[in-house]
Amino acid sequence: MPFTLATWNINSVRLREGLVARLMSETLPDILCLQECKSPVDKIPTEQFRALGYHHIVARGQKGYNGVAILSKLPIEDAGDRDYARLGHARHVAARLENGVVIHNVYVPAGGDIPDRAQNVKFGQKLDFLTDMRDAFHVDRPERSILVGDLNIAPREDDVWNHKALLKIVSHTPIEVEHLGAAQDAGGWVDVTRKDIPSGPLYSWWSYRAPDWNAADKGRRLDHIWATPDIAGATHSSHILRDARGWEQPSDHVPVFATFDL
Repeated sequence: MPFTLATWNINSVRLREGLVARLMSETLPDILCLQECKSPVDKIPTEQFRALGYHHIVARGQKGYNGVAILSKLPIEDAGDRDYARLGHARHVAARLENGVVIHNVYVPAGGDIPDRAQNVKFGQKLDFLTDMRDAFHVDRPERSILVGDLNIAPREDDVWNHKALLKIVSHTPIEVEHLGAAQDAGGWVDVTRKDIPSGPLYSWWSYRAPDWNAADKGRRLDHIWATPDIAGATHSSHILRDARGWEQPSDHVPVFATFDL
């Protein structure tokens, strides 16, 4: 069952309903995973999405913050969620396809501005969230699974516009990269995007603060698609839709895609 999956931090699904519909209409992913929906589940504007063929939804939400949703043309069933680090946030939801493949949609905390848990509670929460993910994968090692989402870390040197300049900036600090790598290793996850695009600069986020994001191109690859080794070999055609950053009233993130021949 081949399918194309996209992941996108939409930064308010209600504010950017039109952009979600545009993505669905123009790129036709079979499954779309959204993060930072900023909406209770019953307020997600599903009518337009259903009209475009996305009849299935599994989501967790809360008013004004966080929120994750999996919208699908293919039948899916709710496979639960985990409250990593016991933050009480809507940051994870899982769905199971009819072929048994489980999709995990994750929104890792951004971590604030100061990369020191003693000075910044949010940074500590981020590290604890990743540690809890790592421990969960050790206990229940995933199989036939996909993990996507805004993981809020750019792990490689070519995942950021300037490695040296960002070593002390939250999202690229060594301790964050180490924690993300530990979670990845615990689950045996394969970075699908970098499997298909093994080298070169690759970004999925550009700050709103840049007066001309495209010219400055100070990006980071914060959004990821992973797969377990038993299905990672069936992936191809990974790409990032950079143009979406230039759409009207855009999110600061853009969609990341991969195709799975399963």
